[in-house]
Amino acid sequence: MARQQPEQQAPPAQWLRVQYAKRGPARFTSTRDFGRALERALRRGQIPMAYSSGFNPHPRISYANASPTSAATEAEFLEIGLREVCDPAKVRQALDEALPPGLDVVAVVQSDRRALSEVLTASDWRIELDSVDAGDIDQTALERAVAALMAADSYQVSRMTKTGMRHFDVRGAIIGLEVVGPAVLQMRAHHTTPLVRPDDVVRALRELEPSLVTERPAMLTRLGQGELVDGELRDVMAGAARA
Repeated sequence: MARQQPEQQAPPAQWLRVQYAKRGPARFTSTRDFGRALERALRRGQIPMAYSSGFNPHPRISYANASPTSAATEAEFLEIGLREVCDPAKVRQALDEALPPGLDVVAVVQSDRRALSEVLTASDWRIELDSVDAGDIDQTALERAVAALMAADSYQVSRMTKTGMRHFDVRGAIIGLEVVGPAVLQMRAHHTTPLVRPDDVVRALRELEPSLVTERPAMLTRLGQGELVDGELRDVMAGAARA
């Protein structure tokens, strides 16, 4: 007997773009753990999700490039497809109330349906190499390392990935990098393929100045991400009323 074909699902009636943050201890939430928490929150919040067709239907969710586990962030993005049109403000409230503490919904707007990979082309990061109280970072050495990295045409670092050891040109991804406080950097970087992460940049700085190595791992916070236009990050939530 031929296997019965599954019911075909209707296309989403509405797509919403969601900006969320990972704050405090929630920064240790992995991408997989966040996905599970999100799907539970969508059910608890009674969000009318659209589903894919096939034998194993899945809720219509499109994720963007996620920040590294242990990095805090104010600007992560995803899109959800709904089977009926809803008020973005009500979706934001319901979803925010259903997510665990530290996973906070910042805004929900009507999606313009441009692919997230196209509109998220760069990020701003805050990098704290050490606590101010510890005082283990030589500020002069830090400034020297930043100057050396920015003066280089390229700088290769290595990182183990799921597919093996990969080599990255961190300099090619950096748009701007400056010291903004004691052991604190701010960086703007392109989203490259493969993606250069802020911890790759920290590795480069510590190779250039070994005195910057401390027992405390760097604290990373994504301050924003968006479309790089004329050297500035364009807000990908603009163009629609924020919820």
